[in-house]
Amino acid sequence: MRLLHTSDWHLGRTLYGEDLLTHQAAFLDWLLAEAVAREVHAVVVAGDIYDRAVPTTDAVAVLDVALRGFAAASIPVLLTSGNHDSAVRLGFGSRLSELAGVHLRTDVAEIARPVLLSDEHGDVALYGIPYLLPDAVMADLGAERSHASVLSAATRLIKADAGERGIARTVVAAHAFVTGAVASDSERDIRVGGIGDAPASLFAGLTYVALGHLHGQQDVNARAEGATVRYCGSPLAFSFSERHHNKSVTLAEMDGAGNVAITKLATPVPRPLREVRGRLADLLAGSLPAARGGAAGTGGTGGTGSRAAGGGVEGIGDDLAGAWVKVVLTDTVRPAAPMERLREKWPHTLVLDFEPLDFEPEGELASVAADLRRLKCTVDPAEICELFVEYTSGGPADAGQRRVLRDVVEAARRSEDGDDRAAGAVVRTDGSGLADLADVASVDEWLANACDTQEWVEAELAFPGLDAGGRGTKRRRGGSRGGNPAAA
Repeated sequence: MRLLHTSDWHLGRTLYGEDLLTHQAAFLDWLLAEAVAREVHAVVVAGDIYDRAVPTTDAVAVLDVALRGFAAASIPVLLTSGNHDSAVRLGFGSRLSELAGVHLRTDVAEIARPVLLSDEHGDVALYGIPYLLPDAVMADLGAERSHASVLSAATRLIKADAGERGIARTVVAAHAFVTGAVASDSERDIRVGGIGDAPASLFAGLTYVALGHLHGQQDVNARAEGATVRYCGSPLAFSFSERHHNKSVTLAEMDGAGNVAITKLATPVPRPLREVRGRLADLLAGSLPAARGGAAGTGGTGGTGSRAAGGGVEGIGDDLAGAWVKVVLTDTVRPAAPMERLREKWPHTLVLDFEPLDFEPEGELASVAADLRRLKCTVDPAEICELFVEYTSGGPADAGQRRVLRDVVEAARRSEDGDDRAAGAVVRTDGSGLADLADVASVDEWLANACDTQEWVEAELAFPGLDAGGRGTKRRRGGSRGGNPAAA
């Protein structure tokens, strides 16, 4: 018995705004050709057929063409719904489509209704378990509120049905997160009560379990007592965390004794995925050594390397012009128009991140997460303002800017305390002629008066940042009459 196991098509999904539907349609054409050439008995699709519950009309049309092709080739297809699918929409017309050999399993009531196939060794029963949201199905299954409980109840139904039919070889398609499997960034969290996984031991006694949900191909046979439990993975990559994956579908060949041989069939690669890290000028010049991690794409083979000093660059020397690229810039000051300049060199650059190497102590990168950690640990309002200056200008506030920010924060504090004549009231001693805070009615009035002193404003509020062309030069903030220093 030969089966093609695939899952997680996510028809209609985009990759950071890049339309993948043409590539998904090409994959389905390839899958049909493989199924015909290898004379498989059936194709098993373990959920997440679409990327959303209400798919686009184009995505529906792609699926329609694909299923018509399998029906015309007389190759049965078993499809289950995943957590991205609408079970009701995907399951519409299931009894009618069954006449064409397209078997949809999207309802709990259909779990123990197999697709029966035969080979020279006898019968094989194919069952489909749709994605089981515990809250929605636990009453129907007599289970508790957990993925492990509802999956256990479903497999008990299947084993009981196969036992009644006297069928020893059983194949189950399920969409779930099995304990011990490795996730990637692009899967949707399915945890309930903080727990999203179920043990592989639930599938003990079955022959082959065709899993979907996780996008990396992997075996999870631990404690499954003879069952082959496998994720085939998604046919395309949906995040840069998958750039090291070797995308494939699984050809499962089962003998009369229920032994299963696995062959991974590499899927077509529309473009490889690469990540590049370094300073913009170095990247554009291609002057850094090759280096960080593998360069596997959406289904191709990958290599490995070492991280270069100064940040490292993955893929320099490779043909990045033909790849989907993620760039992580390590410049201390954000350069002008980086995406536009990168796309001139690598037209398919999709993602641009900033992680300046010089900002953090002990080499910690100033990523978004690091910024949030710093903000969480900062309780001084003036320091928070300094972080804002650093974020917007690309460099830390200098001494003069910090003095201005602290003056304004202190003024606001004294105003809130109602102690406008405190000994520490802000007084300018540089001849600017600014009024003492105690002499005005509010902080807003003081700020407005401050802006009347053009020379002081221009001198004090020159923040490092971008000039009209976006370059890292001094740029005057609040320099026009009527501007507000607090806007810094």
